[in-house]
Amino acid sequence: MTLTVGFLGYRFMGTAHANALARLPMFFPDAPETHRDVLIGRDEAELAEAADRLGFDRYVTDWDPIVEELDVCYNLAPNDLHPEPSIRALEADTHVLCEKPLAHTLDAAERMAAAARESEATAGVAFNYRFVPAIQYAKRLIDDGFLGDVHHVRARYLQDWLVDPEAPWSWRNSAAVAGSGALGDLGAHSIDLAQFLLGERIDRVSGHLETFVDERPVDGETGEATDTRPVTVDDAYTAQAAFDGGAMGVFEASRFATGHRNANRIEINGSDGSIRFDLERLNELEVHDADDRGFETVLVTDPDDPYVAQWWPPGHVLGWEHAIVHENCAFLRSASAKESYAPDFADGLQVQRVLDGWESTVSDRRQWQCHATDTRSRRGVASYLIVLCRSARSAHLFDSGSRRGKHRVNCQFSAHIPLHTCWGVKFLSKSVPRERE
Repeated sequence: MTLTVGFLGYRFMGTAHANALARLPMFFPDAPETHRDVLIGRDEAELAEAADRLGFDRYVTDWDPIVEELDVCYNLAPNDLHPEPSIRALEADTHVLCEKPLAHTLDAAERMAAAARESEATAGVAFNYRFVPAIQYAKRLIDDGFLGDVHHVRARYLQDWLVDPEAPWSWRNSAAVAGSGALGDLGAHSIDLAQFLLGERIDRVSGHLETFVDERPVDGETGEATDTRPVTVDDAYTAQAAFDGGAMGVFEASRFATGHRNANRIEINGSDGSIRFDLERLNELEVHDADDRGFETVLVTDPDDPYVAQWWPPGHVLGWEHAIVHENCAFLRSASAKESYAPDFADGLQVQRVLDGWESTVSDRRQWQCHATDTRSRRGVASYLIVLCRSARSAHLFDSGSRRGKHRVNCQFSAHIPLHTCWGVKFLSKSVPRERE
């Protein structure tokens, strides 16, 4: 059976997924056949050029009457356009692969997940890094117990494409369209990778967001900046998390990390071993056994490694786009068989809940209660905390007395204080709600 496919969106991810569909018959001949039928967008002139370049038969500017005609709808549009077209497609039992994050708000993500539960169609979220062979290899190691009891997860996703304050404004700088900045764009990947690899959910969070440039120029028709628009999302975030299995996590992402083009990194430490992955060296996985004296670099390019046998001879490395080919192959197989797929909309909703939890710890401006113990004098403890908290817009320190010979000082401050500046401090964090059954 040939699956009729339509794309909503045609720029970066539209090109990436069209490339994947073109590669599938060459390297995964047992994958379902697809017909690239229609490209959906707003600008007719750009659409016409993109449809021809990406191999689509036709193009339209209205998604509503089209989605029910398709077998598969790829929602590759900006985040605020994820909910309604995806829900409409699922109501028509059209399979949906939606880009991440699932939506621009938690409410929208919940509606999308509900529509997926009610639909007979397959619904997936494009967390493509799950399909990197080295990540699949790491997943096997963890599932086989190589790490023992997992204690730590450290995930960083660093880019530098917005360091220049004159870099033009785009929809990714708008909270109304994107929902969040580096948090949702990059952090969503880190959350999904961590939860996928551990097989555990994040259930407690705390976080800090920062916007370094408050407005950016808008390019005019001549390509020159004619005006500015406000930046209403974060440029960077740092966060802490606790997993329901007992592990603790530290996460960060930035679009201002000078020198880092696309550094997506994750490290997991357990009682018996550790693993490290870096997307900029995506054919490698660093592995440490507790009995060894250091990390070993494993080149994940052998035929028995996940997906590798479909490509080139051993040692011939793969690239970023190959993970999207693997992702498309897995999703289309599930859709063709009308089976469930992972990551699905429930996975996307769980990620959205973590994103919302991190963001709300800042937007709520909640009172953080810090418990610091020290054998020094009370004055010494207070001075120590004042130094730590000097970046706050306001810090209110008060002494609650001593307990069992140790001094306890409560520090109430704005959530604008970066979490990593506080040493020896326990934060009261926000719980991530569970999905309703």
